[in-house]
Amino acid sequence: MTTKSTERMQRFRSDKAVAHRLKRQRFESLRKTGQTHEDGPSPSACVDCGWGRLIFAQTFDDAGELAAALREEAPEHRDIAVYVGDPHVLLAEAPQEIFLDPSHTFRLELSTYRSGRKQPRGFFVRRLTSEADARAVNRIYASRGMVPVRPDFFWSNRDNRAITYLVAEDEQTGEVIGTVTGVDHMRAFSDPEQGSSLWCLAVDPQARHAGIGETLVRRLGEHFKARGNAFMDLSVLHDNEQAIALYEKLGFRRIPAFSVKRKNSINERLYASPLEAYVALNPYARLLVDEARRRGVHVEITDAEGGFFRLSHGGRSVLCRESLTELTSGVAMSICDDKAVTRRVVERAGIIVPEQMTAGEDEAALVSFLEKHGRVVVKPARGEQGRAVAVGLVTLDEVKAAIQAAREMCDRVLIEACFEGEDLRLVVIDFKLVAAAVRRPPHVVGDGRSTVRELIERLSRRRAAATGGESNIPVDAETERCLSMSDVTFDDVLEEGREIAVRKAANLHTGGSIHDVTEIVHPRLVEAAINAARAIDIPVVGIDLMVKSPTEPDYVFIEANERPGLANHEPQPTAERFIDLLFPLSGHRAARHALGRI
Repeated sequence: MTTKSTERMQRFRSDKAVAHRLKRQRFESLRKTGQTHEDGPSPSACVDCGWGRLIFAQTFDDAGELAAALREEAPEHRDIAVYVGDPHVLLAEAPQEIFLDPSHTFRLELSTYRSGRKQPRGFFVRRLTSEADARAVNRIYASRGMVPVRPDFFWSNRDNRAITYLVAEDEQTGEVIGTVTGVDHMRAFSDPEQGSSLWCLAVDPQARHAGIGETLVRRLGEHFKARGNAFMDLSVLHDNEQAIALYEKLGFRRIPAFSVKRKNSINERLYASPLEAYVALNPYARLLVDEARRRGVHVEITDAEGGFFRLSHGGRSVLCRESLTELTSGVAMSICDDKAVTRRVVERAGIIVPEQMTAGEDEAALVSFLEKHGRVVVKPARGEQGRAVAVGLVTLDEVKAAIQAAREMCDRVLIEACFEGEDLRLVVIDFKLVAAAVRRPPHVVGDGRSTVRELIERLSRRRAAATGGESNIPVDAETERCLSMSDVTFDDVLEEGREIAVRKAANLHTGGSIHDVTEIVHPRLVEAAINAARAIDIPVVGIDLMVKSPTEPDYVFIEANERPGLANHEPQPTAERFIDLLFPLSGHRAARHALGRI
């Protein structure tokens, strides 16, 4: 660059700085007299959303200033520069630090938007009103891999006129099952375009109702339309076909607007080349691979379809299959593999177990066992994911049919006394409780129009979408038996509002849902799980108990799973504790160790 060119550039930058300073001064003067809306937007406008800031690029004077704002991103936050007019110019300012978000921007013109006629069934939408709501929203964020927000941030911003928090509440349980955040651009920075935007739409993956996401979007759109906003924008990843289909159905259309983000561990998957075969991993392996990479642990995927990968850090290398590692001995695996052996091992350690017998040719013994207990469980001695498990059998014919089905999985079939209560999974890592969750069997709710088969198929699709294809409700003899207990068949139309169970087993893979109870689980149940893990001598395990309630001490041991699905237990830090076990001096733990805090 010549001397004259350099001088012109310096004068240009100086003039821009002066102009920007004068613009700020003028804005402050106008703000005091209430004229900012008519005279233009706030300069350098940012809105703190708790998980990060929305940085409105159209309010910045130049790309350098905008890049500087992105550099101010707080640790563990995710700032987004939106409405970037010249993204190529902004990227040139800091190519090693920022990246173009691979998302589309969609707009709903509120002047022509018409509210939907379909009313939600089984839930309703309201404003966020308490810290309990805030904690529930964070739980949903965690289950969806989103950045959590301090609960007090939600609460302190409940009266913020620029930010609107809506939640969906289950009418029967009172649980928060969905959430969405709206930002009013007019109130945030005196937007002359009178815009608004939608952020953080998330639905609880365990929710049983259909249409939660659609209802939240509609309610937010109606809210902003009533305020007089001209449009509502949103950003969605370019390959999220399911979400894009919903937005287009509601009348959103793509607009040529771009977003830019700062490179950080939260956004890494959006700008870094993915591991070879990463997309073929199931959610359980992917959760652990993501946490390892975030910590700087080297990952080599050795067999994606099988969930095998190798983790290496600091001279140590560990081969894993999801949450099963070389740290689990072959003896411990063989104990967990055979449910009868597991039962004997934990019983000797003082764990309470249900009475059990092995199915054989002696029908009289079977009849006697059934008469003694009234209700029984039939399951293969070896098997996983709830396959061929029948719960709550009361007649001899039902038991015989279940035994025959279980023998297709394993020659040896076990019959146990049925303990009435809830199915509790406790995840124990390094002989410490990390997560506890109640698993509930799938239920459908009638709408007065659909057959039971159609309701099951819809619920199964939602469960599959929420779990990456890991959960599906089988339409088989066991499901048919459960329906018969409610006096319905697959082809019956279930009256509106009636709820029935379609499976008795609460296994996630057969359509069950899982609900975190870590904070309220009774100490005696925790003690039983840890003692069972020590008896088996296994470092990572899922202990299944049947309990009266997670808050009460009564239980019976059911089984131990040597390869528990850690992805099912967010927001609990299962992946973090797993990597801590393998590499105790990696990531934040290493920093705490260096500072003498652990």
